[in-house]
Amino acid sequence: MGTRRLLLVVPPVLALVLAGCGGGDDGPSPDPTAAALASGLASGDLSQVSFVDASVGDVQREYDATVAGLGDVKPKVTVASVTKGSDGAATATLQWSWPLGSGWSYTSKAPLHASGSTWQVEWTDDVVEPSLKPGEKLEATPLPATRADILGPRGVGLVTDRPVVRFGVDRLKVPAAQAPESARRLARLLGIDVASYVKQVKAAGPKAFVQAIVFRQDEVPPAVTSQYVHIKGVDAIAGEVPLGITKEFAAPILGTVGPVTAEIIKDNPGVYSAGDEAGLSGLEARYDEQLRGTSGVDVEAVDANDKRRRVFKHAATRGTPLHLTLEPRLQQLAERILSTVGPASAIVAIRPSTGAILAAANGPGNNGYNDATYGRFAPGSTFKTVGSLALLKKGQTPSSPVDCPTSVTVDGKVFTNDSFYPPSANGRITLASALANSCNTAFINERTKLGSTDLVDAAATLGMGVDHDLGFPAYFGNVVPPTSETTKAADMIGQGQVLASPMTMATVMASVVAGRTVVPQLITSVTPAKTSPEPLSAAQDATLKQMLRGVVLNGTGIGLLDVPGPPVIAKTGTAEFDRAGKRLTHAWMIAGQGDLAVCAFVDVGQTGAGVAGPLLEQFLRGALAR
Repeated sequence: MGTRRLLLVVPPVLALVLAGCGGGDDGPSPDPTAAALASGLASGDLSQVSFVDASVGDVQREYDATVAGLGDVKPKVTVASVTKGSDGAATATLQWSWPLGSGWSYTSKAPLHASGSTWQVEWTDDVVEPSLKPGEKLEATPLPATRADILGPRGVGLVTDRPVVRFGVDRLKVPAAQAPESARRLARLLGIDVASYVKQVKAAGPKAFVQAIVFRQDEVPPAVTSQYVHIKGVDAIAGEVPLGITKEFAAPILGTVGPVTAEIIKDNPGVYSAGDEAGLSGLEARYDEQLRGTSGVDVEAVDANDKRRRVFKHAATRGTPLHLTLEPRLQQLAERILSTVGPASAIVAIRPSTGAILAAANGPGNNGYNDATYGRFAPGSTFKTVGSLALLKKGQTPSSPVDCPTSVTVDGKVFTNDSFYPPSANGRITLASALANSCNTAFINERTKLGSTDLVDAAATLGMGVDHDLGFPAYFGNVVPPTSETTKAADMIGQGQVLASPMTMATVMASVVAGRTVVPQLITSVTPAKTSPEPLSAAQDATLKQMLRGVVLNGTGIGLLDVPGPPVIAKTGTAEFDRAGKRLTHAWMIAGQGDLAVCAFVDVGQTGAGVAGPLLEQFLRGALAR
């Protein structure tokens, strides 16, 4: 439409409203006309207004073309003021706000003219943006933000940009008719779903690069490197993406970054656009707003000769790093140890002096789930650490005599020791011996010395059963007053109602090592709210350490006796559970050495000492080796 000026006239319905509003002796008010203009510009629909010397369609097409380059966004347009002159003219000042960058706001002027009982709007290019010249269009170019790293101690990059190679079909390099066959051959070479990838390639535009897979640069299979070049249209593009130290490195906790989905865009209006990348899971998703930074935008006015001038720019800002306590050497050590374990498994290591989580490793059998800090399992006899503290608080001592029969019946339910319990340790023994050899029946018999909340209180003293918001998925266990004598008996041996994550039991050991209640920390910027459990006295802590050292010297933890370095204290655990009609057992072991507390867990294993114990021993030995 070039420089032609159009008169926007208010339709009859609005004219009646205008007349009703009346301007007294000054005639009708221009305010309704200005409001109608603002509403049409904001909605993008000018169909409710008429134009002199032009169809509604002409005006609509001109406006659409002017703002099309801004993308799928709509402005907020309101009337800031209407100034009426003495010559039958008025000027509407429009306030514009576009959801681009941090928000692009400005005002523009729209001339209004009285015509009988109505007002008309004089349409010019600069109604849309005050600096627009005839024929210019607006275009917005996104300026992507730089995603921040997830960092470990000493600024080590746990997740940072690392070199990758993207393989896919470049539609520009293959005829449309041949593209599906190229996609089919590439999918087979890569071992990905053939039908799904072919469908993506068919649906892609003629200039699209349709990504099939991304490999770390040093992990591209030789067969792929040698064969992809023989498939027409297939390309390998080098680049960088945020990745962990290894593919497995704390993956269930750290999460992933990838292209936003349609659902993410819909759930976060104005935040993401197609083609953006975002955290899709784990900490990358939870802290996406912090890590992703703020994308920018460059808005230009472009004429018919593609001459450009900037009318607005909002620079992108880099995200803010997330700092974690994970020690890469210890995390990778734990993951190597678990790499050959078939069932779900975990190793968690905590520095008792600070509560820092040094390792939170999940084995391959976890299938991507974060059992290390968020799993919920019966802790078995590792919970006797808590029961021992509860009994010490009631006046029992390591030398207190306890009864350890081969079985005990509580309200008709029979409890026994496990099949590996040494017969020589049955009968009248000491509390220290009951803990060292893990006598179930002795601890069950001792339940009568405890009130309904004594186990709950002792657990809280050792950091168990009290929830904290640590800024990541963390389960602190379940320890509640018993609902029956049978439940109370089962709770004494870490079954019944008692549940824990491997992080929970590492925390219990960390509290013993530190001599105070420890609250673990993974994200350095998150400080949990303080709680006030009953403190662990120096005498209680010294006695508990003595008893747990006895587990290594004379009991089920003897496999750790020759671990070099400071003396090791420990407790083993086996917990029965039913799955798919079978009675199975969890295998646990917790240990403390120097300023280190560790829990090893295997979902299905015969005994804690025999299955979890060797894993924990490997970790302690590896942690000492530098």
